[in-house]
Amino acid sequence: MKDTTDLLVQERWRVIDQSVSGLYISALQSFGMDDTLCASVGSGEAPATARAWVHQRTIVLGIQDTKLPYLINGNDFLQDQGYEVIVRNSGGLAVVLDEGVLNLTLVFPEKEKGIDINRGYDAMWQLVQEMFADYGQDIEAREIIGSYCPGSYDLSINGQKFAGISQRRIRKGVAVQIYLCVNGSGSKRAELIKQFYELSKKGEETRHVYPAIVPEVMASLSELLQVELTVQDVMLRFLQALQSKSEQLFTASLSPEEVPLFEGYYDRVVERNQKVLGE
Repeated sequence: MKDTTDLLVQERWRVIDQSVSGLYISALQSFGMDDTLCASVGSGEAPATARAWVHQRTIVLGIQDTKLPYLINGNDFLQDQGYEVIVRNSGGLAVVLDEGVLNLTLVFPEKEKGIDINRGYDAMWQLVQEMFADYGQDIEAREIIGSYCPGSYDLSINGQKFAGISQRRIRKGVAVQIYLCVNGSGSKRAELIKQFYELSKKGEETRHVYPAIVPEVMASLSELLQVELTVQDVMLRFLQALQSKSEQLFTASLSPEEVPLFEGYYDRVVERNQKVLGE
């Protein structure tokens, strides 16, 4: 892993904490929020911003998932299980959100040299390693075959995945996003997505490749570390790790200038979902 300390070290880190309030809003708002922060941080109108968010039972599909031949069957199944189904405005594949999954976003300004894509991923990986350093476990970043939304920056302990990282770039702003399965059963979440793909594909040949999910390769941090962790436990670790990287760590909400920007980006996310899912 390259040295990414300079990326994590910011003079000021603004923190927007929606780890509790997010439970009462749709996850669609989170994707509008991250696009807003990309634009405002990228333009220099806002400082580097970290956001934490948790939503109730939601399945977030990637654009590629919307090409599944029997998507309606898979969606009906997920909704029958009590999940809202939405489509994010970026790549990747289906992931599970619920009250035991903490999502973190780091938004950096892309200055003169730019931020290499792996450098953004490495920064988040490094932060997570520091958050859980006291457990003495080796947190690897490599693709875990059989997991949902597999990628080269899956985070795992002893071959079991507990987190996935993605990126979003808008107007010289870089948002690095991670979902951390804090507690609950990682394999049960994976089983849900496995059934979704089976119902949405029905064994047909497809243009896109979808993962053959093996639920046992996924777990939560509580399962892997053999300790009962809560989302707020992990939030404290997150804030402490970020505090060590900054001269000033402060909590805030969107600025008055960012509010109309958010309304525009959120409307786009909603429109895209209505177009793709017909809702």
